[in-house]
Amino acid sequence: MINNMRILVTGHNGYIGTVLVPMLIENRHDVEGLDSDLYKECTFGNGKRMMNIKELKKDIRDVEASDLEGFEAIIHLAGFSNDPLGDLNPKLTYEINHAASVRLAYLAKKVGVERFIFSSSCSNYGAAGQDWVSEESKLNPVTPYGISKVRVEKDILNLSDYKFSPTFPRSGTAYGVSPRLRFDLVLNNLVAWAFTAGKVYLKSDGMAWRPIVHIEDISRAFIAILHAPRDLIHNQTFNVGQTQENYRIRQLAEIVAETVPNSHIEYAKGAGKDKRCYRVDCSKLEQTLPEFKPKWNARQGAKQLYIAFQKIGLTLEEFEGPKYKRLAHLKHLLASGRLDKTMRWKNQEHA
Repeated sequence: MINNMRILVTGHNGYIGTVLVPMLIENRHDVEGLDSDLYKECTFGNGKRMMNIKELKKDIRDVEASDLEGFEAIIHLAGFSNDPLGDLNPKLTYEINHAASVRLAYLAKKVGVERFIFSSSCSNYGAAGQDWVSEESKLNPVTPYGISKVRVEKDILNLSDYKFSPTFPRSGTAYGVSPRLRFDLVLNNLVAWAFTAGKVYLKSDGMAWRPIVHIEDISRAFIAILHAPRDLIHNQTFNVGQTQENYRIRQLAEIVAETVPNSHIEYAKGAGKDKRCYRVDCSKLEQTLPEFKPKWNARQGAKQLYIAFQKIGLTLEEFEGPKYKRLAHLKHLLASGRLDKTMRWKNQEHA
């Protein structure tokens, strides 16, 4: 096991990063962050778990080689974080999620960073249908977000050598409470609807399959990869989650309705088929890295979210407003003139 590594986490102030960083520190690592802080006004509740660490407030596209010197590993989370956000501006999605990620890996290799963990996604499988998919399955992304992730994997793989070792964890759809909570994720969204409006609101027919995984378990997977012998993780892809945690969306809705009192399932008018459908085999990760021991399932996650919403008295207006939805928040920053069209802060004092 490797301890006391100097690690850079990009996107450390985001949904996963604010949970991963404390866990890395608990594992005695020296952690620094890099983030443009687009979501600094999107903290959930009192933000008690937000950790103050040494950080560089910088857009991932503007990183220089000198910013990366002295790190033994980089965990790269930063980027446009989901399908709707990627659709907002596909060109920018490729610029940020693809080109900037590959450039980051190139610079990391140049200054001697040995390990590079790229936060990829099961969105890579896209329209896979009803069949099970594994790391060896054909990739079929159907959104700019998924396409960008596939391109990054391919390009960074080509940078690898005996000194530079990348790994590509493909996480299922994330859920769970975070200081930077997101409501544009299926389980988080359904519990929020149930709590604030009394209805588990489905905007599709609910038949699509999704692998879901708690953000703490995503963090455990990244840490297990970080600690693993190089030969086990070098140039490897890992589906992150648990095979038994694949659900049809309507199954998740049923769990939520059973968890949140006085709630019922309701379908949006015209709710149709979701082309994004994939059932993911996650056995490789647990078989390869015994340190990875996931602790969450959908029912436990729904309960955690319900309790958190009770504590802060979440309202429908807050939940549906721009604070907790990444796409709506960026549109708000653009409309208010605080971001330019490239999604950079216009004035330094905003950053």
